[in-house]
Parts: sequence; structure tokens; C-alpha cells
Amino acid sequence: MKKSKGLLLALAIGAVIGPAGLGQAASGSPEQQAACRPDVRRYCHKIPQNAGDNAFLACLQENRAKLSAPCRKVLESNGM
Repeated sequence: MKKSKGLLLALAIGAVIGPAGLGQAASGSPEQQAACRPDVRRYCHKIPQNAGDNAFLACLQENRAKLSAPCRKVLESNGM
């Protein structure tokens, strides 16, 4: 898995379960979490926390057109 994809996945999962659910280093920056947390909760809330690496990433990508500008920027800055 590419580093940026892993960061984005950690960001997505961290946005759903919060930083306490992941190690601080793996959960993305607080700014990245804040940027995508509302979008992950809105569009990806039905995905089980243990769904696997690609589930949250696929959800964000499938809903890209509906994502907030800050979350789209996070995706873009991570090469997604």
C-alpha cells in the first residue's frame, strides 16, 4: 500500500472512530481529521469499522463530488 493511501485510510478510520481508536501517529493530523470527519460520518457511516483498508477509501472516492472542499483538498494532497 502506498504511504499516502495508508495515511488517507487512517484519516478516514480516525474520523469515524476518533483518535482514541487509533495510535496518534496513524490517525492523520488533527487538521486532516477535522477536514474529513463530517464527510466520513455523512457518507461512510454504514461501513463497519473493521471493513478493511479499501472500504473507507472507496467510499470517499465514490462520494468525491459531494465532499466538502477541505476534505477534497486532503484527498488531493495525498494523491487520491
